[in-house]
Amino acid sequence: MDVDLFDREAVARAVAGHEVVMNLATHVPSSTRMLFPGAWRENGRIRREASVNLAEAACSGGAGRFIQESFGLTYADAGDRWVEETAPVAAAKYNRAVADAETAAERFTKRGGAGVVLRFAGFYGPDSPQLLDLVKYVRKGFAPLPGAAEAFFSSVSHDDAASAAVAALELPAGVYNVVDDEPLRRREYFDALAAALGVPPPKLMPRWMARVFGSLGETLARSLRLSNRKLRGACGWSPRYPSVREGFVAALGSRGPTNAGPNGGGGGSP
Repeated sequence: MDVDLFDREAVARAVAGHEVVMNLATHVPSSTRMLFPGAWRENGRIRREASVNLAEAACSGGAGRFIQESFGLTYADAGDRWVEETAPVAAAKYNRAVADAETAAERFTKRGGAGVVLRFAGFYGPDSPQLLDLVKYVRKGFAPLPGAAEAFFSSVSHDDAASAAVAALELPAGVYNVVDDEPLRRREYFDALAAALGVPPPKLMPRWMARVFGSLGETLARSLRLSNRKLRGACGWSPRYPSVREGFVAALGSRGPTNAGPNGGGGGSP
């Protein structure tokens, strides 16, 4: 069933009578457009308006549970510390609508339902456009993700993100990080990708490049060692791939040696 998420009446009709409403809708621009003015406008509108429409419709339609996607890399830079869900959030200009989406879930809980927020780490998988772009650059000897070599980057495979979304059907209301067991430092992250591809480790971006990419670059350059302890403790969920060391091999291997070549890569849901 197709529905315009910005049409409140249409959303209300579509949601009426359902026990659970899960909002995983986003509109992440391609890597070639991410830095263009207005590239994130539609993604922001979905989180700012569509999330509210869905949460309101879920509540008025009798649903007992509302599940909202969110972005784990909006936490403030934490250096080497593990980041729990109570850590401060510092959304940047390009993705500040993340707060609106999370607030919609919080309101659902205050009105008697179970609002669950899933803060996903950086996505990757055999069908991930971001991973495909990363592979392309790493094969050329360049790592296109800003940030210091020792800064942590948190990831989760598409398959593990999907299993977490299923687990959310039984979770208590609240916010949960969806991330693998072992976030890697950027140097380790790109070394793991290069090893999976069978190419030499790529050269990392100089730190000042983060400023060139504006608020997106500042966000991606943060050191975030996200913890999945709360999610694992609440429902027994665990990632199939403990880190990208295993996950990259599986993702690229599933594409086959030819297809993983010039078009390969890893990424997230900013």
